Amino acid sequence: MISKRRGQRMKQIAAARNEEIAAAEESRALSNAIGDDRARHRGELPPISTLMGAKSPEVTEEDDDRATKPALDEEVGAAPPSALPGISPTRGEIGLPHRLSSICNRSPVQKERVDDPFDDFMPDHERDWDFKGRPEQKAPEGDWRTWLIMGGRGSGKTRAGAEWVHALASADKRSDLRIALVAETLGDAREVMIDGVSGICPIARTNRPIFEISRRRLIWPNGAVAQIFSSEDPEALRGPQFHFAWCDELAKWKHAKETFDMLQFGLRLGADPRQLVTTTPRPVPVLKRLIGDPETRLVRMSTLENATNLSPAFIRTIEARYGGTRLGRQELAGELIEDREDALWKRVDIEACTSRFTGVLRRIVVAVDPPAGSGEGSCCGIVVAGLEASGRAVVLADCSVEGKSPAGWAQAVAKAYSRFQADRVVAEVNQGGDMVTATLRSVDAALPVTMIRATRGKYLRAEPVAALYEQGRVAHAGRFAELEDQMCDFGPDGLSSGRSPDRLDALVWALTALLLEGHGEPRVRGI
Repeated sequence: MISKRRGQRMKQIAAARNEEIAAAEESRALSNAIGDDRARHRGELPPISTLMGAKSPEVTEEDDDRATKPALDEEVGAAPPSALPGISPTRGEIGLPHRLSSICNRSPVQKERVDDPFDDFMPDHERDWDFKGRPEQKAPEGDWRTWLIMGGRGSGKTRAGAEWVHALASADKRSDLRIALVAETLGDAREVMIDGVSGICPIARTNRPIFEISRRRLIWPNGAVAQIFSSEDPEALRGPQFHFAWCDELAKWKHAKETFDMLQFGLRLGADPRQLVTTTPRPVPVLKRLIGDPETRLVRMSTLENATNLSPAFIRTIEARYGGTRLGRQELAGELIEDREDALWKRVDIEACTSRFTGVLRRIVVAVDPPAGSGEGSCCGIVVAGLEASGRAVVLADCSVEGKSPAGWAQAVAKAYSRFQADRVVAEVNQGGDMVTATLRSVDAALPVTMIRATRGKYLRAEPVAALYEQGRVAHAGRFAELEDQMCDFGPDGLSSGRSPDRLDALVWALTALLLEGHGEPRVRGI
């Protein structure tokens, strides 16, 4: 029965694709017919009809109907996702005017008009996924529960996920499909999975869904619904149920195991529930478990396989800087790089000491490892940690910032100090001396700063802190992917990439201040 239903659905999808391929043939012929006439008749020819396989710059009847539909986020002053409870902002959301609506909800009349009606012309065969998509970006055949794509940066993971979801949702004229879209934060779900360059809305050639921000869901014209969730709130997945799910960047989810487990309980609708996981690989337990699952179909993609869609300058730069390194093998080739044998920390141990923290702390410090300079490659390590009454330290947050000026990272330190109501800022001054304190106090004159100067090497300073983890005296209040990467790649010769372990240094200073030296004034508070 399951195979029969699956066969029927695949036939429906194939029929829809055949119709698009036929339209693509018409558009190819149209493109050839335009030829040199485009330059000769620039601005004089009428817009290309959508019936001929191209997008018209004018408002079509379908688009005009869409423009009249109410959209909750069209109102001036509508807040971005992070303004809603429980949503964290992303880099793509920083500086985004609140009045900008989702791409899904914009009609052609909202877009800037151009003089040449052919400027946006693109034949359907160049947009159609059957022509453009690579084989590894398309769903595997056969029986599987999880389709796992491990790929490098810019390898086409997001595009594969968006195309898969849109094809499922728009396959039938009427649909009751329910789909879960899960990202690290709700801001990431919108800015990457929905509105990103390769997200669902930009790639939707027909049957574009509408995004209801207030209800955090996409609705297709045929009735299919996709709801967004965040790894910051696993309990939000308790209750809803789905036919399909798309999980993006699983390896860097904050509460990966809890969120993924809750999703599995909800993936129970239909005859054959399935999920797609797209992620840059990290050797985290939940990802290793998926790889070993016999119902998982694993696909690997590298950045270079998608080079035709990336900047040549980007390819040259990353190959020169990271080619052949452990970081390059992970972030570019999509390889799962195991922990270093001589590293001071192991991921399995960090996973074991990670839990959602809601207790009381009697002391909190913000540790800072200032960068030697400023610029795109610089990183200021900022780690917040607290001390329980029992004597156990809890790592609360990794607030490190990259590419900031001295004033920029000083503001980040002051923000972390205020957010966590910390007792003291502990700053290493080897790189800047008194200038570090002056920079911090230029942002907040009342900031209590303790200057510390390193007299031993990084590895020797880190060894006693690693011993505290082995003794069970340190816990993590969440997953801190970049910090954990440095912890599990730090050996006697430093990081394998040769870069400075800024985040790890800040962690070492924070835990040293709490457990090995005891800086800061006692104060009881709840978090």
